[in-house]
Amino acid sequence: MAKLKASEMAEQICSDAIQIFGGYGYMEDYPVARLARDARGTKIYEGANDIQRLVISRALLAS
Repeated sequence: MAKLKASEMAEQICSDAIQIFGGYGYMEDYPVARLARDARGTKIYEGANDIQRLVISRALLAS
């Protein structure tokens, strides 16, 4: 559950930061662009978020 929430929040926060930075958010001169790319990668690391939701729901229904 923590992996799912953390990866979704990281992507949302990076998306907000890019909006705040405007066009500079996509430039490699600023760390926001790298952080946004890294945040997108966390959604598939150790299982995609959709798979994580299935695992969580099965565990909750089994108990």
